[in-house]
Amino acid sequence: MKNSENKTVLKIISSVSILLVLFVLLLNRRFFPAPSNIPSFAYSLPKINALINSLCLTLLIFSLYFVKQKKYEIHKKLNLTAFALSAIFLVSYTTYHYFVPETSFGGVGFKRTVYYFILTSHIITSVLLVPLALFAFYFGLKGNRPLHKKIVRWAYPVWVYVSITGILVYLFLSPYYNFPV
Repeated sequence: MKNSENKTVLKIISSVSILLVLFVLLLNRRFFPAPSNIPSFAYSLPKINALINSLCLTLLIFSLYFVKQKKYEIHKKLNLTAFALSAIFLVSYTTYHYFVPETSFGGVGFKRTVYYFILTSHIITSVLLVPLALFAFYFGLKGNRPLHKKIVRWAYPVWVYVSITGILVYLFLSPYYNFPV
């Protein structure tokens, strides 16, 4: 693999990562005008997002198992599926946050501290995960196993953490959703 190709990929992945983070930030800050009507499907998206996080976590665990068994083709398929689910999650997450006003956490005391610690660490690691996952997939699909393994040493635990904390954020926040029945 040429060094110039790696530099181009670095620029593309860095740009995509930055643009994605900026888009989500603008969305969460209500930079885009909210629609006057909220479609009913939007209220089911948090539960779907938690389900997607659960599926990704399961796929990642099995992926690690199969790569340790040197069953690389199964490992690859599991990771591609987890990656596709993560892309679907991103569409679902941004759709939800475009349509539905932000839900505030209503817990108090220690529960509130734990929730905000989990939420903050989830947000930070989610931002880190984007370029890590993209580089891991790029080098894995290119067959550059040494660089793939080097990046995955960081990307895998971050992705697992993001999946777990995504589920926890949903579980903490779900009692405070004020959705019409």
